[in-house]
Amino acid sequence: MPTFLDLLWPTLEVLKENGGSASIKELLEQVTRLLALPDEVSDRLRGEGPQTEVGYRLAWARTNLKWAGAVDNTAKGVWTITPQGRAIPSEKKVRDLVREERKRRRAQRDIATAAAEPTDDDGSKDPEPSNGSDWAEDLLAILRELTPDAFERLCQRILRESGFTKVEVTGRSGDGGIDGAGVLKVNLISFHVRFQCKRYAGSVGPGEIRDFRGALGAGVDKGLFLTTGRFTRAADGEALREGAQAIDLIDGLALCELLRKLKLGVSTELVTRPQPEFFAGL
Repeated sequence: MPTFLDLLWPTLEVLKENGGSASIKELLEQVTRLLALPDEVSDRLRGEGPQTEVGYRLAWARTNLKWAGAVDNTAKGVWTITPQGRAIPSEKKVRDLVREERKRRRAQRDIATAAAEPTDDDGSKDPEPSNGSDWAEDLLAILRELTPDAFERLCQRILRESGFTKVEVTGRSGDGGIDGAGVLKVNLISFHVRFQCKRYAGSVGPGEIRDFRGALGAGVDKGLFLTTGRFTRAADGEALREGAQAIDLIDGLALCELLRKLKLGVSTELVTRPQPEFFAGL
């Protein structure tokens, strides 16, 4: 299992390869691929999930890089490399910069706060990284406690608010999940979509994706699989397998972001202030 220090340089490398910016999902997928992490490592959950241990440590790597001035992020979850980050010449240099910044920050805190700082070993004693995901964890806990009827109504509301019409629930499973169909119109074109929504706390594997694809039937343009859990790397690959109908996947964290975007059960407090450093860097 890589430490967050091991993930610093790969994060910068991936950002450079992507033209200087990447989403959290892109960073996770591409850093995992760059390090050739096996499935048993990349799919290991942190606690009860839905975040993986690698995803957690990568979030902490991003936070440390931001503290060191090497990266920055927007409210939409897009991370960018800064001019300072591009100028870092080597993995050793970025580790040294992060260690120096962490040392400076510890010196500014009292002993009690400093004791809560993560170690350089494996990040297992880290405080939660400041990636804004605490609200999502709380929201997922609420979603998993919904009754099957309430979860069904929520899924229908999400789809309708996202532009679906003719939303119909066609089946229910014993785990509180639902199957259904709807029509999504994009400009002048309508797509017939079948969806499956699962209240999972753990991981969805490739078998569930294959089963869902096999049940799509004729006349279906798209398949959409939503879960309050997460998809394994193998499930991600199966969803985009060449020669097979592509399945769009929305995991628990993406579902939370969707609820926030739609303003369904989530409120956001904004503080507006100018950032002179942004304009100075243009």
